[in-house]
Amino acid sequence: MGGSSRAELDPDDLPDGLVVADEQGRVTVFNRAAARITGLSPQAVLGRPLEQALPLEDLDGRRWWPLTDPYGGLAIRTGQPERNLLLPGGREVLVCARYLRDRPLGPVRRVTVALRGTEARRRTERSHAELIATVAHELRSPLTSVKGFTATLLAKWERFNDGQKRVMLETVDADADRVTRLIAELLDISRIDAGRLELRKQRVDLAAAVRRHVDGKVAAGTPAERFDIRIAEPLGELWADPDKVDQVLANLLENAVRHGEGTVTIELAPAKEVVEAAGWEPTGTPPRVLEGTAVTVSDEGGGIPEESMPRVFTRFWRGSKRGGTGLGLYIVKGIVEAHGGAIRISRAPGGGAQFRFILPAAIPDFMY
Repeated sequence: MGGSSRAELDPDDLPDGLVVADEQGRVTVFNRAAARITGLSPQAVLGRPLEQALPLEDLDGRRWWPLTDPYGGLAIRTGQPERNLLLPGGREVLVCARYLRDRPLGPVRRVTVALRGTEARRRTERSHAELIATVAHELRSPLTSVKGFTATLLAKWERFNDGQKRVMLETVDADADRVTRLIAELLDISRIDAGRLELRKQRVDLAAAVRRHVDGKVAAGTPAERFDIRIAEPLGELWADPDKVDQVLANLLENAVRHGEGTVTIELAPAKEVVEAAGWEPTGTPPRVLEGTAVTVSDEGGGIPEESMPRVFTRFWRGSKRGGTGLGLYIVKGIVEAHGGAIRISRAPGGGAQFRFILPAAIPDFMY
């Protein structure tokens, strides 16, 4: 029988810092990420006692290795959970340790230490804080309105005529819808970030969906002449989540109408034709994306500055100060990519913004 060889893992391939000490407590492994995170060179660390190689202190200034005592401490201890510690000079790192024994309660034969920089955690904490602040700000206005009008109606119902009551109730209803939309956005973000955005795929008539959204805008008061729908037939069959597709179309059209100027052009065409004509090869997407449908939404006017385009699909980006949470385009990108598609922004021929997304000709869920 022939044996099979397994490639050994190179510690330098790990994204996190790895430090390993032997049974005498001397460092035997100090990978590239550990050097980058700590600012120490492997030559200065390898072979030295762990306590000297990584002179860590907790945030109260206590030396961490004597405090935890991996080699001489309790035999039932298997490691240390992740915590913030400091290196000389105040460099902050996230550290967790694991104690390895040949047998339960036996002597420690090896200590492995994982190191991570704090930058990613700080970015996440700042993002969460900004999300909380944004949500609090966006909720305050409609809830204040709802509370004010309902309190007024309850206290002084007889003083208002039917017309005044109707205006107040319509305002309450609109503000309740605004709160509902915000909550839906937060749920979408949570699912996108966790990779759990659920898709219920059905056959979608994309041309009909576009016409329906444009008709809704016109019914709401936008002049019909602002819209130009162009459909390059024949479009292939498209299987997608119709509610999520509606969400994408609604967001892009709303942005074009509210922030753009002039004519809003919506173009539908086979993805392959659009990609070949534009010279755009969507990266990070499967080849079958080219068998899908491309949707392009363009407006006129000043557009989005070149330096801002890389940030358009990030959280809290706002193209203007005309309200909004800055979460819509982040969700749009998450929905498109959850379908296996791709989206990008560029400058439109008329000078405005041009959003183009491609949805692949996905296989129906029941055929997987």
